[in-house]
Amino acid sequence: MSLPASKSYTTGHFKLEIDGHKSSAYLKSIEGGWTRANISEDAVGPDQLKIKQISNIDIDPFSIEFGLSGAHELLDWIKNSWNRKYSRRHGQITHANFDLKTCYEHEFYEALITEVTIPALDGTSKDAGYLKCKIQPERVVTRMLPSGPAVSADANPKQKMWTPSAFRFTLDGFDEMQHTSKLDSFTIKQGVKKLFVGGMKFPQIEPTNIQFPNLTGTISLAYASKLLQWHQEYIHSEVASKDPAAVKTGSIEFLTPDRKQTVFRINLFGVGLVAAAIEASTANQDQIKRVKFELYVSKMELDTGALGFA
Repeated sequence: MSLPASKSYTTGHFKLEIDGHKSSAYLKSIEGGWTRANISEDAVGPDQLKIKQISNIDIDPFSIEFGLSGAHELLDWIKNSWNRKYSRRHGQITHANFDLKTCYEHEFYEALITEVTIPALDGTSKDAGYLKCKIQPERVVTRMLPSGPAVSADANPKQKMWTPSAFRFTLDGFDEMQHTSKLDSFTIKQGVKKLFVGGMKFPQIEPTNIQFPNLTGTISLAYASKLLQWHQEYIHSEVASKDPAAVKTGSIEFLTPDRKQTVFRINLFGVGLVAAAIEASTANQDQIKRVKFELYVSKMELDTGALGFA
């Protein structure tokens, strides 16, 4: 049996650059950014057979999962997007072979952040911490290379300083909320509108509204007395629910493993209570009794100033 003339390429060697800056050395995964043809159908005379042809071209968003090391450009881009200071970025994904030699380049232009997903924060988690985001480009260019320069990345020890088990949730007037044991994963979405102009096959994209999701978490019943009181006063009362005091500010702090320093923070504004309930109780079980809560958030801001992540 003859051997293949060339080796297959590995999926594990790649890097991301944004506006010429290297992104995370801990880029866990990336996919998407490929063009997709939209098909139109045209009937010809009385014949039932329709003629199909390409009308315009769409681009799937890139989905990126990355660590914090070297991710300054991405974090700054996300921060500005949440503050409605939209900026369009150019970038490139470089794919390499087993020998770390560049074999394929995937460039994108005029891209906007469309989604950012924060992983579930759980005091019992042993996983490493990664953020996920989606970016929507206006145009992409791809090219195969016979053999290019070697792919390299700069390692950064700060990546090891963040784990989803080390976090602190705070809410003004509710000191007990720092004992929150878990916050579910949540996604901030930036809407975009695609505009097909004239004879252009690629659409222009324009930012529209930004959606901040509800936060869902759990806390031990031993620390939930004020939370349940809040539920009683502001959900059961039509008058109190319109009181400005019903809306809070708070933050989610992402801590170093020793929980002594803040790596970065998400500031929360216009926080209100949607629901609070004691979780299901089961006979003859010794598990800690917990309260599950849901909060709405009017605005979130990313604060990357701690520990040099700005």
